[in-house]
Amino acid sequence: MKYVVLPSGQADNREVSFFLAMEEYLARRMADTKADDDLFFTWQVDSSVIFGRNQMVASEVNIDYCRSHGIKLFRRKSGGGCVYADRSNVMLSYITRNELTADGLRQAKSVAFTFNTFMGMLLLVLRKMGIEATGTSHNDVMIGSRKVSGTAFYHLPGSSVAHATMLYDTNMEHMLNAITPKPEKLQAKGIQSVRQRITLLKHHTSLSLNEFMQLVRDTLCDGEQLLTTADVACIEQMEKSYLSEEFIGRM
Repeated sequence: MKYVVLPSGQADNREVSFFLAMEEYLARRMADTKADDDLFFTWQVDSSVIFGRNQMVASEVNIDYCRSHGIKLFRRKSGGGCVYADRSNVMLSYITRNELTADGLRQAKSVAFTFNTFMGMLLLVLRKMGIEATGTSHNDVMIGSRKVSGTAFYHLPGSSVAHATMLYDTNMEHMLNAITPKPEKLQAKGIQSVRQRITLLKHHTSLSLNEFMQLVRDTLCDGEQLLTTADVACIEQMEKSYLSEEFIGRM
C-alpha cells in the first residue's frame, strides 16, 4: 500500500472538503489505471463537523453552537453518523481498487470485506502500540468499552473508499456541544452522556500525535505516491461539488 503525499505546503490550511475530494479523485483515477496498490493517507483539519450522506443536519448538529464557535460543517458521501474533527485528532483515508476475478473482470469488493480490511489495519497499529483494541459489528474501534475510532465507507465505479477518525485528543467541549445525538440513541445503549462512550488515545500511549501518525504510515505503507500540482488543481475543482448548497443542504 502506498502513502499519498501532497506537494510541499499543499496540505496546509485545507478544509474537510478538500480531503474528501482528494479521496474521490484518487479513487476515480485508480479505477482508470493499471496500478494495483491500495492507497492511504492521514489528514488534519480545523474544528469541523462531518455528517453522513443521508443525515438531516438540523437534527444531528447544533448549528447555532457551530456558527458561534467557528466550527465548519461538511457532508461526506459515505453513510454513518456525525463526527467532530480538529487538529488534536487525525483522519485516516483508505482507497482500494475493485478485485480482479478469474475471468479478468473487476468486481467491487464487498462492504464487509473492505471494512474488515480497514479495521484490521487500525487494530494492527493499536496492538503494535500495546493497546488491546477491538472492533465491533458497527465498525467502531474500541478500547475496553469505549470508542476511540469510527469508520465509514462508500463505493465508486471501480474502487471503494473507507475513512475513519482517530481520537488521539480533541476539544471535548466542542465535540459534546456541536453534535446532538438523540436522547433515545443514548438511552438505548444505557449511556447517559457522549463522554461515557468515548476514550482518547493519548490516555493509552506515550506517543505524541505526530509520532502516532508516523507509526501508522510506517506500519501500513511500503512506499509513497507523490501528487503533482496538476493533481491538486483537479482536486480543488472536484472540491467545489462538496461545497455546493445542493450537496450540503440548507442549514
